[in-house]
Amino acid sequence: MNFFQVDFLSYPYYEGDDLGVVLKSDGFFAKIWAPTAEDVRINIYTSSYGANSRLESIKLEKGDGGCWHIYKKGPYKGLFYTFQVKTDRWMNETPGVDVRATGVNGRRGLFYEPDQTNPSGWRNDKPIPYANAVDAILYEAHVRDFSVSDSSGMENKGKFLAFTEQDTHNPDGLKTGISHLRELGITHAHLLPVADFWTVDELEPEKRYNWGYDPLNYNTLDGSYATKTDCTARILEFKKLVMALHKVGIGVVLDVVYNHTGLTERSWFNQTVPGYYYRQFEDGNFSNASGCGNELATERPMVRKYIIDSLKYWANEFHIDGFRFDLMGIIDIETMKAIRREMDELRPGIMLYGEGWAADYSPLDEHLRAVKKNTPQLESIACFNDDFRDALKGNNFDTEDPGFVNGRAFSEENIKFGITAACHHNQIEYGYTSGMRYAWAEQPYQVVNYVSCHDNYTLYDKLKACSPNAKDEELAKMQMLAMALVITSQGIPFIHAGSEFCRTKKGEHNSYKSSDEINMIDWNLKTEHQSVHNYVCDLINLRKTMPSFRMRNSEEIRNHIQFLGEYHKQTMSYTISDYPNELWTNVHIVFNARNKAFVHKLPWASKWSIIAEEQTIDINGLSTVEGDYIVVPPLSMMILVEGALSN
Repeated sequence: MNFFQVDFLSYPYYEGDDLGVVLKSDGFFAKIWAPTAEDVRINIYTSSYGANSRLESIKLEKGDGGCWHIYKKGPYKGLFYTFQVKTDRWMNETPGVDVRATGVNGRRGLFYEPDQTNPSGWRNDKPIPYANAVDAILYEAHVRDFSVSDSSGMENKGKFLAFTEQDTHNPDGLKTGISHLRELGITHAHLLPVADFWTVDELEPEKRYNWGYDPLNYNTLDGSYATKTDCTARILEFKKLVMALHKVGIGVVLDVVYNHTGLTERSWFNQTVPGYYYRQFEDGNFSNASGCGNELATERPMVRKYIIDSLKYWANEFHIDGFRFDLMGIIDIETMKAIRREMDELRPGIMLYGEGWAADYSPLDEHLRAVKKNTPQLESIACFNDDFRDALKGNNFDTEDPGFVNGRAFSEENIKFGITAACHHNQIEYGYTSGMRYAWAEQPYQVVNYVSCHDNYTLYDKLKACSPNAKDEELAKMQMLAMALVITSQGIPFIHAGSEFCRTKKGEHNSYKSSDEINMIDWNLKTEHQSVHNYVCDLINLRKTMPSFRMRNSEEIRNHIQFLGEYHKQTMSYTISDYPNELWTNVHIVFNARNKAFVHKLPWASKWSIIAEEQTIDINGLSTVEGDYIVVPPLSMMILVEGALSN
């Protein structure tokens, strides 16, 4: 069939919220949207896998809105089910696209009672809203990476429950796990995909690794992160993770992958309503803007509804505080705007951000998709600032290409671009910026600033690749300078787990299926790079203390930030003046990316107090200077405030 020639918009739309399977006291109710089906059956099994456990096969009745349904009495709790749809032929069995609990490896749905998956105290657990997204400090971690190392000191290695363990330490007694997150001061833990994905066998999870960007079931949890193969254990244990983080004031952001599925023709979507959920080229083949074999047709009404319903389920059932959208540039703008409206109606303060690009060509025109240049249309939805990322450390895909902190001159306009959160500022010469040559954001809360993430090299590995002859001390200074720029700039700061102590993946640039040895966080590095860790802790505390690093809108950025007019390569300086509720009237920040000291001319002659110099930050003041000039140490940030402070 040439799916491109099918009029998918003529398919009926179903507005109800009762799709899927619900266990009742005397039986179960099932409803599935399958408008092209000639017949639909639900098959009942005694086990979650295996060919010889089928009990019965029940025919569903055709109803309105393209739906099929059944209410069946009987004792079904603890049994498993699949749907099977007949169009021109019988399709493969699936657990249904709306399944919320599955058996091992996600092939069959489970009849279960959701309330019995709630841990003690769950009703008192509360999500953590934000007044403005710029107050958030995001920390991206993979569940398995976080704890699997022997140095983690955690018992539940690679599991959800590792996040619930208190007072864990590395071999040298330094904090790890959730205690480390509290010490660091981050506000949100951003977890790489935890929804059920295709590649890891839940019966032998240690034999294979994957980041999880190959979705199988969107509304169920991946069992490889649970301590038991019991199919409800994963739900209970993930709720315990959420509750443990909430108890210490840390929100939970889920990385969601609504741009493609791990399977295409054999996906649950395609085995239910062939072709509908995916975009196609004119020749009828599936398009592939994800680079993974397909892309979801988010602009089609029932796909949009599916995504919104899925997000609402995660936010409600698991008290989730935010969502990060993988390859958000594949999703159409109207769907993202609808998501924002629905989340605001559900609960104000749910964070939404994503990658404002696609991996390949899409047949849906770019002006209709949530790519970075369309950010102004995405109110209260943020995009990653890859322009700032590459300006700081060099091109993400060119191993030896340096950035501001590791040797590149003439990247200063790009640094200004990041400091101002990609918002328009009259002192930026956009003709000299690389990447986007214009301000693509209207407000700072539409921008996530970062220098590294799970993709590509870790920051430390990139710095080492660009500067192979640099000593460890010099690399650590580059690391700290990059972190300082991310954490003090306007917008939303984002930290890749372990970059606070020079995490390495041994030079591997694409570790999505590499071994634990490559991907794990080695908590011994916290001992080796304790000075870097302590500095990042102080940076985070400084950001929380100083409202001028968290300006609420772009007008404030333009009114209160003034860059120095005199140009010096591999340096950047600016002044923040008269910002409301700030501790000081004037704050002056200097970044020296040279490998030697820099004699910097101050904006005006006055008495200045230094609150940040080299590896030390102290808002009570480190020293005072008077005159026109100050010597800024190599590879460091210096912050001065006007006036004398008492120590």
